[in-house]
Amino acid sequence: MLKTFRIGGIHPKENKISAGKSIQEIEIPEQVIIPLSQHIGAPCQPIVKKGDKVKVGTQIGKSVGYVSANIHSPVSGTVLKIDKALDSSGYRRDAIYIKTEGDEWEDSIDTSSNLIRELSLSSEEILDKISKAGIVGMGGATFPTHVKLTPPPGTKPEILIVNGVECEPYLTSDHALMLEKTEEILVGTTIVMKALKVSKAIIGIENNKKDAISRFRQLVKSYPNISVEALKVQYPQGGEKQLIDALIGRQVPSGALPISVGAVVQNVGSIYAIYEAVQKNKPLVERVVTVTGNDVKQPMNILSRIGVPLSNLIDKAGGLPESTGKIVSGGPMMGKAIASVDIPVTKGTSGILIIPTLEAKREVMRDCIRCTKCISVCPMGLNPTLLMNLTEYEVWDRAESNYITDCIECGSCSYTCPSHRPLLDYIKLGKGKVNTIIRARKN
Repeated sequence: MLKTFRIGGIHPKENKISAGKSIQEIEIPEQVIIPLSQHIGAPCQPIVKKGDKVKVGTQIGKSVGYVSANIHSPVSGTVLKIDKALDSSGYRRDAIYIKTEGDEWEDSIDTSSNLIRELSLSSEEILDKISKAGIVGMGGATFPTHVKLTPPPGTKPEILIVNGVECEPYLTSDHALMLEKTEEILVGTTIVMKALKVSKAIIGIENNKKDAISRFRQLVKSYPNISVEALKVQYPQGGEKQLIDALIGRQVPSGALPISVGAVVQNVGSIYAIYEAVQKNKPLVERVVTVTGNDVKQPMNILSRIGVPLSNLIDKAGGLPESTGKIVSGGPMMGKAIASVDIPVTKGTSGILIIPTLEAKREVMRDCIRCTKCISVCPMGLNPTLLMNLTEYEVWDRAESNYITDCIECGSCSYTCPSHRPLLDYIKLGKGKVNTIIRARKN
């Protein structure tokens, strides 16, 4: 029997219509816009100015806090200005505008396709390279990777878990990367194992990606301390706590981090970026993005430089369908609707989902019928209808005591509600308010 997590979960229609499509490169536009905040934590400080010449890989943003990540130029050219630009949150934030001139890379970057297995660096040297390269969580969380790979005092990692689940409907960028960069991901896994000083790693892949599972199992024979585990298709198995439970049977306590049970989880995209950073001296300047939707002419997986407008990727996939009702950055469950297609690709852009008007329309909310479906599917064992009510009436102490901050915002509750109640919308609002109260209490 295939493994999965023990609490809750759903199985929405997968809609992996871009599965099996090879990764396509996109042309570099005449101008790119590089947001200075592409990660959880403090925004970067620009270290270039108008008129400066840059190459691909030139550092243009410096991290100024512990939880932050450097930013590098994805193109060669001239810095036009540092100004505000719209991002996926709908706010205008600081960004660097660069005019593209050719495609000249920094000399230190190895641009060949040669696989490099040998590694002589120490754990500290690996972490330093990851930090300098600006690697973040590529599954959407965008937490700075060098911080995540530095366990807090008093904790000790025992196992590395590589997340190849990609449980969000529609998205296939990780799947495509696993098929085309299998051995690089395996080498990257050994690099992270050395950084963490652990002797075991498991790569978890859902069973709807049989070709990726087969390819990894074939090549992993040369990597004795790494195993590959096929998992039952169950959303949201890509959540760290759910994946840890599925693979090693340990449940992360409320309010705790995965390291509390000896596990560190890394997305396959992050693992590949680490391989490139450590073995090729290549900073994070590009990523694979799925462009998809039921009415999209050519759903595909695109290798895009950071800073390219989303409109360029949409045009490559056949253009915006006339039926478009909503455009989502990410997947349908945890992604966010965006206000413009002119916003740029960032380190956390995993997909562009174009939803037809009829599918995008929200149903009319009705009264709760006390069916408890939302409770049965919650992977964190919460009571979503109670948390919605507590948020609506601003009963913050009870919301906190009922573990609202444990919500992973997967949307399973809203998906399954027969009364079409916007459970997650309210819970997100309440979670934000309770977190603010907790922070104020600590200060």
